[in-house]
Amino acid sequence: MKKVLFSSLLLAGLALNAQAQEFPEDIKPLMSKYTCTACHKVDTKLVGPAYTEVAKKKYSDAKIVELIANPKPSNWPGYPPMAAMKNVPKEDALKIAGWINSLRKK
Repeated sequence: MKKVLFSSLLLAGLALNAQAQEFPEDIKPLMSKYTCTACHKVDTKLVGPAYTEVAKKKYSDAKIVELIANPKPSNWPGYPPMAAMKNVPKEDALKIAGWINSLRKK
């Protein structure tokens, strides 16, 4: 019985991991450089919302760039406030914003 339960849990865990989206290769370095990955994942809540959830807000790229530099905690009740990331250059923030918006379900 224990072996069956363990095997079931192991398979369920592997299935969950297989479904998790990863950052694309062109975005991954930016997400690491600016420590975005410390609080966000592509499609799973971590400390902050998943990027797929951010995409559902339908912010413009410019608005996302603004919110990276000056987050508005009132936009995300139930989450800890995001630190202002004023160190992210606009060019990089625009790349990140464009990718986030590409996650919207069509």
